Amino acid sequence: MTTLDTWDRTLFLKINAGAAAPEALLNTAIFIATDAIYVIPLMLVAMWVWGDVKKRGVALSACVVSFVSLGLNQVIGLAWQHPRPFAVGLSRPWLAHVADSSFPSDHMTVFACVGITLLLGGETTLGIVTLVLGFVVAWSRIYLGLHFPLDMLGAVVVACLACVAVSPFWRRMGPATMRIAGRLYGKVFAYPIARGWVRR
Repeated sequence: MTTLDTWDRTLFLKINAGAAAPEALLNTAIFIATDAIYVIPLMLVAMWVWGDVKKRGVALSACVVSFVSLGLNQVIGLAWQHPRPFAVGLSRPWLAHVADSSFPSDHMTVFACVGITLLLGGETTLGIVTLVLGFVVAWSRIYLGLHFPLDMLGAVVVACLACVAVSPFWRRMGPATMRIAGRLYGKVFAYPIARGWVRR
């Protein structure tokens, strides 16, 4: 075991819920670990249907970055199988989960991708809130025995790489992508747009 693995496991055991973990805290962590992710699509949809062109561009680029990063996660998981804490007997899984590769965390990857993209796009408040919520989700999934701390750090690194990879593509193809998405949105949401429920 390397020094990094030792540090990772030591920090995990400091964060992870023990046998005497309070039920209320466990239930809170389970709620955060399973349901907080839904904030992301709701926020991005709201930015699109009620936002101006700038907000729509940021929301769409956040989606692209997230999809790219999740694809990278799949490649990493296939190339290097890293067991979850409960799979190596370090903790019980307080939340049911398949024993697939833990590195990097998909949840933290999405929060990091969206948060960083929002910050780079000038949506500072939303970006900070997203990143803070992401770190709370990261805590909850470590606390429940699903991930190691380095799974979360790896997710942030993947998110940064995805942002760098998508940036030149978005500069060239962003306007065309926005036009296509705008036309599709106009057709699918024609009824609520006509009634003023959402922005044209």
